[in-house]
Amino acid sequence: MKWLDQSPVLARLLESVSNAVTRQRGLPVLIGILCVLISFGVQTVNVFADNVALELIGVVMLHIGILMALIGLLIAEALGG
Repeated sequence: MKWLDQSPVLARLLESVSNAVTRQRGLPVLIGILCVLISFGVQTVNVFADNVALELIGVVMLHIGILMALIGLLIAEALGG
C-alpha cells in the first residue's frame, strides 16, 4: 500500500478535488439531493412501467445520492462551513 500513499497522480487528484470543494462547499450536498430527486422520479415511473432496470437505477441513484450528501456535509463541516 506504500505505492498508493506515494502516488503523484493520486496526490494531484486529491489536491484538485480538495481545492474545488473548498471553493464550493455545498456542491456535493446539492448533487446528492439531485440524485435523490432523480431516484424518486425513476421509481415513480417504475411503479407504472414495472421494469427491473428502472428499479435498479432508482435504488442505486438513491443510495449514491444519500452517500454523496452525507459525505458533502462531513467535508463542509471539516472545512469550516
